[in-house]
Formats: sequence, structure tokens, C-alpha cells
Amino acid sequence: MIHAGVGLGKNLTNHRLAAEDAVREALESIPAVKPNIAFVCSSIVYNQQDVLAGVANMLPVGTLVIGGSSAGEITSLATVFDAVVVLVITSDSVQFTLACSKGVAKDSFGAGAALAESIKKKSASDPKLLISIPDGITGDGSAIIAGFQSVLGANFPIIGGSSGDDYQFKKTFEYFNGKVLTDSIVGVGISGKFSYGFGIRHGWEPVGLPMRVTRAAGTLLQEVDHRPALEIYQKYFGREAMELIREPLARMTYTYPLGLAVEGSDELLIRDPLFANQKGEIIMAATIPEGATIRLMVGDRERALEATKIAAHTALEALEGATPRLIFVFNCMARNKLLGIRCNEENQIVQNVIGRDVPMFGFYTYGEQGPLLGKKNTPAYFHNETMTLLVIGD
Repeated sequence: MIHAGVGLGKNLTNHRLAAEDAVREALESIPAVKPNIAFVCSSIVYNQQDVLAGVANMLPVGTLVIGGSSAGEITSLATVFDAVVVLVITSDSVQFTLACSKGVAKDSFGAGAALAESIKKKSASDPKLLISIPDGITGDGSAIIAGFQSVLGANFPIIGGSSGDDYQFKKTFEYFNGKVLTDSIVGVGISGKFSYGFGIRHGWEPVGLPMRVTRAAGTLLQEVDHRPALEIYQKYFGREAMELIREPLARMTYTYPLGLAVEGSDELLIRDPLFANQKGEIIMAATIPEGATIRLMVGDRERALEATKIAAHTALEALEGATPRLIFVFNCMARNKLLGIRCNEENQIVQNVIGRDVPMFGFYTYGEQGPLLGKKNTPAYFHNETMTLLVIGD
């Protein structure tokens, strides 16, 4: 049987103690046995090494630790900020295998492949599921997933979210046992006897006419309809290019991303712009291929909440009658900005559908991973602006 507990710490004057408080509360909800693994997310207002030191101080020696910095933290009770949140899991039927890889900015595909190879080699039995947390600023989210798939298979179940930094877009961090990493991917392969369900929806809608990408290189979107890519947002916002270059573009465009049509989905795949340069090019969170047709997208609160409800039902139905034991939420920071004071409604919707007594852990991300619409036995993609759920049951 799977047991899980979630804890919250929020001591801004003693960062190590904040982590210790979170672990202590999480441990109170599971049997008095050694937990298999702890998932940790933390605001960057905390010293990241102090957070991991506090976590280690409260856990039995040998407990696996994985996680990353966030753009907001999600617990069973509510969305919080400036906090440390910890999920502990114990099970006699499930095995966890950790791995990390570095150098995402230099070779995103290679980093993804290296992590998958490591998990595959270290697992005592074949993993059935991969949860990954890649760096949220460096590299190409799509290429990372392609790297995973080159080793694990095109339809291998992959889900996760990219680390954040409280909406600053400067530097994010990943946690691997006692180490604080950056420009890295951390991941856990899960083996054994368990059930799982994905729920993945965004609810954003296209506006305006379709546009064609006429020049692009990796995550660099250079020209759209033979014009500098940045003109999309110059026209829409009525701003000069220099105004859009001065600050991270993501701060202004979080409810106006770009949408990319993908076969097999009735929703466009969302791609977030991150930064713009003086050439009028846009650095995206993941690749948009040259020749692709794209649309400007707009977010709406009610549609976003309805998408969350659909995602929760999809995840629960995929358990096929198994009892849900824990919920992972990888939710885009843009959804938090869109919903504002209503952000807790998403959490309430998820719990009302899956179960209010099921422990829930998650964070606001700079990108999400998972199959289109949460469909099992289909390829995973990199997403933005998307509610991404994993429910594990037995």
C-alpha cells in the first residue's frame, strides 16, 4: 500500500527550520517507517542549500530526495508563496530510482537521454513511469523530452514540471539528494505495483488569424510571416520593440502565449515566449518548428477552471477503479497570474473530483510535460500554461 504525507514550512528568518517544519508535518501523516522518497519544492526566497540541509536533518539516512525551486507552492490545503513544501511517500510495493543530468543549455537532447539511461541502468526492474523536473530557464523543453524518448520509447509515460524562480526569470534550481543544481534535470523512475492517471488541459483559446513560422532555429523564433517575430506582440500590445526587450517578455505575455496545432489534440499546444532581443527575435520555452502554423492565444478564467475540471476527471478515470493515494500538480505560473485571487479554486476543483482526503503536492512551473490531453500510450510533449496532474493509486 502507498502512504503519502504533505507538509508546509514558512519560516523566513530560519530557512533550515522552515524545511524541518515541512518534513515534520509530512511525516505525521504516514506510518512510523522510513519513507522511500521525499519530493521538495521551495521558493527562492530561501537559501536553497539550507532547505536541503533541513530536509536531510529530519529524514532517515538514505531517504531519496528530489525537487526544485518553484514559482509558487501547492499543498493539500491551498496555494502558498514564499514557502517550502514536502511530500513524503512510503510503500512496500513501489520502487523509486533517482538520476540527474547536467548541461541542459548546451545539449538538451543529450541531457534528457543521459538521465533516462541512468534511470534505466539503476532500476532493479523496468520503470513504468518517469517524473522529471528540468531547469525552467535553460535549454529546450521539447528536446529534453525527445532525449527521454530516445532511450525509453516514444510512448513511455513521462510527466513533470520545470523549476521556477518566483517569476523573476533569472535562475532556477533542481534538487538531487543533498545537492542543489542548476542547468540540470532531475528525475525519478517509478517501478512496482501501482496505478496512475494523467490529466492535462489548458483552456486557452486562439485569437486572430493563423500565422506561419518562416524562420526559426531551435527555441529561437526569428520570423513569422516573413516579419520579425516580436511584431506579433508589438501590434497586439501597441508597444515599441525596446519596451518588450527591456524586461522578460514572459511577464507581459503570460496570458497571450502562442499556440501550435498538434495531431491528436483538440487543444493547441501552448508555447511561451520568454525573452526578446534587439533583432526582434523571441526566445521560446521550447521549439516551434520552421514552417509551423501558429496562433496568438488568450486566457480566460472560466475556461481555465473548466479545463482543470476536465483534467481532474481524466486523471481519475485513468485509475480504472484503483484508490487514489496522492496527487501531483505541475501547474504553469501563467495560470496563477490569470486566476489571481481565484487560484485556490483550481486546487479545490481537483480535490472535489479526486478526493479531499488525498494528499496533494505540487508547484507552479515554467513548463510542463505529459501526453496530449493526458492520454496513456501516446507520446509526451512539452507544454506551457497547462494544468498537468498525476494521480497515483493502488
